[in-house]
This record gives sequence, structure tokens and C-alpha cells, in this order.
Amino acid sequence: MKLIKIIIIFLFFHSFSYADKNMKIGSIGKESEVSRVIKVVMYDNYFKPSSFQIKTGETIKFKVENAGMLVHEFNIANKMMHMMHQPEMRKMFENGILLAFSIDKEKMKKMAKIDKSMGHSHNNSVLLEPKQKGEIIWKFDNAVNIEVACNVPGHYQAGMIAKVNIN
Repeated sequence: MKLIKIIIIFLFFHSFSYADKNMKIGSIGKESEVSRVIKVVMYDNYFKPSSFQIKTGETIKFKVENAGMLVHEFNIANKMMHMMHQPEMRKMFENGILLAFSIDKEKMKKMAKIDKSMGHSHNNSVLLEPKQKGEIIWKFDNAVNIEVACNVPGHYQAGMIAKVNIN
């Protein structure tokens, strides 16, 4: 029974893990369509800015920097998607891929061959070690009830969430 539940959760999550428009979170943006750049700094356990004002259909380039002492994630999704992603992040932690202060990238590559979700290759997310930088270009078309969050175990629960207001 537990195996069936895991398979159902896996299939459900994977059907939405690549920013499916049915989830109403937007889609991967194109560099040529970027209307503005927003710099985001991740600290231990908050984002700066703590909220984003986005226009419907706008394409944003997020330049993300982890200024904290811990590994953090910048993930654009709705609450349900964050809840579905957290077990993957917990599994990465349990398997020694995701550590408090670093990411074991070699182990991540090996585990991703067995379980794709361990590769953390989601288009709507960037996972950064301390002092690292990353980018996401995101088009907020068909986007509703979005939040940016860190799904590293315990960080979402500690309030590492930024509100996204779409008008």
C-alpha cells in the first residue's frame, strides 16, 4: 500500500513538475522578452525583497544570490506545488545530497540517474549554496496564487516565503 501511495504521488508530481500551464504558475521565459530584472537576495531564512509586484504576462529575469550561510532554494510555484516538492528536497537531504552548507553535486548526478527528481533540474527553481548566484527567466502568463519559497527542509515552515502579487 505504501509503495502504491509513493507511485501515485510521484506520478502526480512529475506531471506538474515542469511548470505545466494547468497549474497556473506561468512558463519559462525568453531572454528576448525580459521586461525587467529583479535582484533577489536569499538570507537565512528570508528573501529580500519579501514580495514581488508582477504584471500579468510580464517576463522577469530573477538574478538570485544566496547571501546566507545555508543552502537555499528560489522556487516559483503555488502552495500545492511547494508541498509536493518538499518530500523531494527531504529525500535529497536524507540521501546526503543536500547538506546544510553545501550540495554534493557528484552524489546528485549519480542519484539523478536512478531518480530524476534528485537532479533538481526544475525550470522554475534554482538551488544555491552559500555565496552562489543563479538566474531564472520566468513569464507570468496564466499565473495565479504564486509564491516564491525555499523548500530546503524546514525553511518553508520557518517562513522563507515571498508573496507574488500579479495584477
